[in-house]
Amino acid sequence: MDRGLALLLTALAGGLIALQPPVNATLGRSVGSLQAAFVSFVVGAVLLAVAAALARGGLGQIGNIGEVGPLYLTGGILGALYVTCALITVRDLGAGGVAAATIAGQLTGSVVIDRFGLLGVAERAITAPRIVGIVLLAAGAYLVVRR
Repeated sequence: MDRGLALLLTALAGGLIALQPPVNATLGRSVGSLQAAFVSFVVGAVLLAVAAALARGGLGQIGNIGEVGPLYLTGGILGALYVTCALITVRDLGAGGVAAATIAGQLTGSVVIDRFGLLGVAERAITAPRIVGIVLLAAGAYLVVRR
């Protein structure tokens, strides 16, 4: 995929992710926080099941799941933890605050993953520009959430 298109699609997806905490928080006020997270994942799972069934290879490739280690099956757990945390904290931090804290945490964690080549990612050094980027993003997150 063209790098520019990849950046554009990722930015658009990021914009859509900004909708998730307030949508789930509003649902949570009606049904409860954990219940809202559950509903969010059930609706997403149904949509993904239909998409996977219609994709090339259908659901047959799921039989290959035994080829990966248990660690690589934790994505849903990590997603559930994030969604639940975001829908609870959006009331205090606002959508911008949740997004800022999320992005700062993601960048920091991702740089550590890169540094040690964890989870099959190629090793990349922690350089001065990367550290400056983390510091600037952390400062930006602080400015977004401070009152």
